[in-house]
Amino acid sequence: MPTAMPSTAPGVRAHKLLPDKDDRPVRNSLECYQSPLLTESLTPVLLGLHPEGDFFIGQDNGIYWRRTDPPLKGCRSPDWYVVEGVPRLLDGEMRRSYVLWEELVSPLLVVEYLSDDGAEERDETPWEGKFWVYERTIQASYYAIYDPEKAMVDVYQRVGSRYRRAAANERSHYPIAELGIELGIWQGTYHGYDMPWLRAWDANGNLLLADAERTDRLAAKLRELGVDPETL
Repeated sequence: MPTAMPSTAPGVRAHKLLPDKDDRPVRNSLECYQSPLLTESLTPVLLGLHPEGDFFIGQDNGIYWRRTDPPLKGCRSPDWYVVEGVPRLLDGEMRRSYVLWEELVSPLLVVEYLSDDGAEERDETPWEGKFWVYERTIQASYYAIYDPEKAMVDVYQRVGSRYRRAAANERSHYPIAELGIELGIWQGTYHGYDMPWLRAWDANGNLLLADAERTDRLAAKLRELGVDPETL
């Protein structure tokens, strides 16, 4: 096991001292669109639940779960994740990473996008594998593995100390009860790409829209009323 990393100096938050990049290239250009799609569609939901803004969304942003030397051995960077009950800013600054031993609040949902065969995302090797780390140490309540090539998502829910594969509902969606939403696959065009996207719906099965989609829908309604949105 790696040696323990020295404690940070008093009054200095660890996220400012720990590495905030690992020099590994992003392997899937899908992230440029998929992550903002989740963030934009779920931010209104989170603001409704947390009007004071006490939530944090990370996109390929490191979660430090133990002190190690080198520090990155104790870090995992999910493609997308959300933590409830923590401030979005620390001392008025954007987070460089999420330091679990300082925050003491585990993510609600962690999402990984497959680039290869899924072995890395399902690796249960103790202290190393992503599945093991998310389940046993980071302890995210839900872990979603999204495979765009197969147009599918597997969702695991933490029950007790272990993950249990969640069952889809009648809409082939996976409820995230704490947020009142469902995750699933949506085949459609977003930013010019027609493909199976990982999307969220409300509990009634209504698709949650991204910013551009909300703008387009509003513009269409205005045109139905005889109003040119360009004049507003």
